[in-house]
Amino acid sequence: MGEPDIPVKPHVFCAMQIMDTDILSTCTETELRPVLPGLTRMALCASLDTSDHGKLLRKKILGILSKTEAVNSIVEVLSIDFHALEQDVKKEQQLRSKLGSSLSESVLVSQLQNGISLEFERSKNDPAHRIRLLLSELLFIASELKDQKAGNYVKQSDLFECQVYTEEILDVLCIAIAELPNLLNVLDIVEALMCVGNGNKLVCQLVANNPESFLEVCNSLVARGEKQEEESLGGRRRLSLLHMLCAMNPKGALTVRNFCVEHCNMPGLLVVLSTQLFDTSSQTAIAEPSSGDSAEIKATESSTFTAESAENDAIPFFTSLLLGSDVGVRTWISAFIKAGQKRKPEASPSMLFLLRKYLLEQLIALTPIRGQVMAESKVVLASSILRLYCALKGIATMKYSDEEIGCLLRLVITHPASTRAGAHFISLSICTLIASPGLLRSIDEEQQVVNWLRWLMTSETHFEKHLDKTNSPGEMLFLLALNFHNNQMQAITDLVCNTLGMKIAVKTSALVKIRQIFTMELFTEQVIAAHAVKIPVTPNLDANATGYLPVHSILQLLKSRAFSKHRVSIKKWVYKQICSSCFPLHPLLPQLIESYVNSVIPKTPRPEHTNERIQEDEALALFETTLASTSVPVTMGKRKNTGSRKGTKTVSKPKLQTCQDVQGKQLCPQLLMLYYLLLYEDLYKTHKKMIDVVQLPLYSERVMSQIPISFLVQEALKHSNNCQNLFPPMIRLLSLHFPHLCLVEDWLDAHVSFMSTSEIQIGKQVRPTVRVTPAMVKEAMGKCGSEPSATIKILEKLLSVTSTPTLRDCQDQLVAGLPLLLEEGTPRKLQDLAKKVWFKLHTYTPRRLRLLTVNALQPVNKLSTFSSSMKKATPLTRQQLTEQDLVVDPLVVLRCDERIFRCPPLLEIVLRVLSAYTQACRVYLNSHIQDAGSAEKEKDQHELKVALLAAQESAIVQILLEVCLPLDSEKKEPHSELSSLREVCCLVFSYIHQVFIADPHLAKLVHFQGYPSDLIPQVVAGVPSMHICLDFIPELLGQPQRKKQVFGIQLLAALCTHYHLPKSMNIAKLGIDVMFTLSSVLEKSNWVAFFQQTIPSLVPICEAFPPLCEDATALLSQIGRVCHAQMTVAGNASSSNFELNQISEAEKSTLPNSDHKILYSLVQATFTQICKHALVLSKLY
Repeated sequence: MGEPDIPVKPHVFCAMQIMDTDILSTCTETELRPVLPGLTRMALCASLDTSDHGKLLRKKILGILSKTEAVNSIVEVLSIDFHALEQDVKKEQQLRSKLGSSLSESVLVSQLQNGISLEFERSKNDPAHRIRLLLSELLFIASELKDQKAGNYVKQSDLFECQVYTEEILDVLCIAIAELPNLLNVLDIVEALMCVGNGNKLVCQLVANNPESFLEVCNSLVARGEKQEEESLGGRRRLSLLHMLCAMNPKGALTVRNFCVEHCNMPGLLVVLSTQLFDTSSQTAIAEPSSGDSAEIKATESSTFTAESAENDAIPFFTSLLLGSDVGVRTWISAFIKAGQKRKPEASPSMLFLLRKYLLEQLIALTPIRGQVMAESKVVLASSILRLYCALKGIATMKYSDEEIGCLLRLVITHPASTRAGAHFISLSICTLIASPGLLRSIDEEQQVVNWLRWLMTSETHFEKHLDKTNSPGEMLFLLALNFHNNQMQAITDLVCNTLGMKIAVKTSALVKIRQIFTMELFTEQVIAAHAVKIPVTPNLDANATGYLPVHSILQLLKSRAFSKHRVSIKKWVYKQICSSCFPLHPLLPQLIESYVNSVIPKTPRPEHTNERIQEDEALALFETTLASTSVPVTMGKRKNTGSRKGTKTVSKPKLQTCQDVQGKQLCPQLLMLYYLLLYEDLYKTHKKMIDVVQLPLYSERVMSQIPISFLVQEALKHSNNCQNLFPPMIRLLSLHFPHLCLVEDWLDAHVSFMSTSEIQIGKQVRPTVRVTPAMVKEAMGKCGSEPSATIKILEKLLSVTSTPTLRDCQDQLVAGLPLLLEEGTPRKLQDLAKKVWFKLHTYTPRRLRLLTVNALQPVNKLSTFSSSMKKATPLTRQQLTEQDLVVDPLVVLRCDERIFRCPPLLEIVLRVLSAYTQACRVYLNSHIQDAGSAEKEKDQHELKVALLAAQESAIVQILLEVCLPLDSEKKEPHSELSSLREVCCLVFSYIHQVFIADPHLAKLVHFQGYPSDLIPQVVAGVPSMHICLDFIPELLGQPQRKKQVFGIQLLAALCTHYHLPKSMNIAKLGIDVMFTLSSVLEKSNWVAFFQQTIPSLVPICEAFPPLCEDATALLSQIGRVCHAQMTVAGNASSSNFELNQISEAEKSTLPNSDHKILYSLVQATFTQICKHALVLSKLY
């Protein structure tokens, strides 16, 4: 479409918009003629602006008009009677609104003797008649236009088609619209004028006389337009009119273009305005888009056009339409492209042809001469045009012409400048080759692409030095080659789509040539593997790094085992990337470690070459900032199959980058290394039968003992949002191999400590800096007996310390002073403070602290005053234990100073340590089972492990239960609810409850072993999980041992007291039935002893379940009759007094059948208690 012939010059329209009389005064009479009606009315009609400036403006306009003779005819039009005209126009509109009205029927004019053009000519001296003729014709055309459903209506009018009358028609029409604004809608008039000859010019002149209506008219024209305006005559006329309007007012062209996007109409106008109209010297006034399109549209149209931006606007604008977020706009443009391609070549050039011609010219202009480097100023625009062509083909399905293919390929294989933009251009060029494989039509073109890719391989380093966490062309090449080798076409498609920023379909069948170039000529698998290890790691890699990075390529190669196949060591690269990571964690780093560990651990008896593992010194070097005072200073028992490779050199410590954000720079690599070690151990044990333990040993215990695992996990928990992909699998491995570091109590303590610290920070309670040294702690702990107040102050200060190194340095002195807290007279507050400090230290270095605590609390040449079993468990000499000793035999923890069992704060510490080593023992035994050579041996060892664990844990429970028995000295003291014994029982029962819940079979084992009956009521009341004993009491009552039967009935009575359940009642009835049975089958030697111990249990059973009183009294009656019969045989039973409390010990030994007499008295007493406490009525019948 050529430059339109506009009746009003742009500078004239601009002057009318701002009423610049200086410019108007310089215009010629021909240029001013179209706007004379507006100027005349402005100068002669009364104005609302009565200011001096307004008066001066009117004077200047009159001066301009005084030079023009045509003003006189306009003045005559202004002098007619517009009131009478208004009445006739209303009647004319009513007449035209009726169906079937004809042109001859008119209120404005009577029947014309001649044609309307001749009547218009003859009424030269009658302006009122002229205006009536014009309005009659326009109103008739407007009424006809409303009846037309199609947009191709054309009215043959002699009046409008004759150019001689154009100026006079304009004068009359402008005055009529200005004087009758309520009757003559300018938008309807514009639509009517568009259907007649010379109508477009009249519209432009009409808008020029009313410049404030420009946007309103253009918006109406676009809104009433068609989706594809080139398909109809009316659409093409509307396009021509809008083109003329925008040429008249270039400043409003972008706003009109926005209207097209907003209404999704007239895409041809969009092309014209974007490619032809903008004057490079004009300044563009922009309106904000109202359709909510993509940010690219707003960014493009919110700028002011300069000579360069006007030339480049079309490319980003059309790119934004195809790649924006508005699906309707994208569909509309795609339909325009498809419709344009269907037009016949012999037809008139379409708007699509105009667009393609413009883009082709841009391609040619951007492509440098062969052998030259593309100018840096053109690289960004070249990248944009590549994306646009890919969008036109992939989204709008445009087919390239031969000329476009040749020019596009020449641009793709251009050598850009070594800048960030140049690297991005190369990435887009690679994706363009894959998205448009039809660019390679001949062998010569294929060779050009091969040469360009080889140049890119050699020049990769020049581009990467300008990149910082952005797309790397070299990485993209490697990743594409990997995916081609692995036939992962979907991954290639995703890569291309992500790089281009659009979702397009890539036909895999058309990529045969490209695939052959990548896999056969450029990148063999060995070349890829050898070159990949030379790629520099990404510094400070985190989740904010975008694009395709070296980690993508390395991960893909690890998954395909390319390094193993070609014996390429990747250990150094992985280690460096771990050291160069920070928070927030990149999601591919855990996958990288998993793939690397899988490539290190063989899975078959005869594996291929495996990668080298990270050495122990390298692993520990990452923890150099947290290893101070954290390693376990004891000799560990060597784990089987551990060691290091022979000839291993000492590895220098890596230099981690220093940064203020310690957590981001140090914690992240440490967590990744911890995850690597845990995963390595897990896979090693899983595939141990396939591993040559000499060539590939397990990491020694020295490594894991020196890593502050608990501290790292707690820190990771605080930053869980930054390591979401790492935390869950790491915790899974940790709970599997180190469950003693994942105790629920430890996590709760750490969480409470963290929350309290956070509350202090939120509350802005700034505490003064507290300085505590190990010497101060040592001195204070030594004075805990003489000056406890000083020790309390130091411990309170230590409790408020937040510095981790300070806490670690002081833990040795604190633990060494724990035995001093056991001395008699030590204040309870001091013991509680020491416990709080111990648990605070426990959150940082639990393994070392536990070992130090156990060694510090060992007894020194003191015999136990507890039961005989406790004496056996207490050594006479003090010895230093190792971690291995405690893991193998957790019972060693209880071989501590006996005073601890009457010191609740320190007992709580011992129980926490005991729980941890019990869990560690399970893992230790499981690892031994996995070392079994055969399945049968492994099965036997599993049974032995279960038996050993059951024996250990039951022994622990039995020892703790015996601790709850009062000592001889405590029995003499009055009963108190605040005694140390009661608090100790609460701690022990809480521990027993946890182990019973964890393993219900342990509860069965302990109760089958039995314990002192005096403890049964306390255990049932203090252990909430004792209700599980109801499940095995029937089995316990069925045991042949009398002691177990007695214990079972006593336990049943206590359970019935606390658990009033239907199940308890049924079991209680079973217990009474068992007693009935035993009363008739027991031997005489056991009969009295059995019922003396079990009859008192009937009272709590009957109190809990009164319906069982009948069975209980029947049992008592039977037992009483037997006792009475035995006493009658021995003598006169009726003359004897059988009150239980009146029979002395001497009488018991001298009276015949004294056991029966005592039992008889016990029966009577039991019956009396049942009647008092278990019955509602006072009499029993």
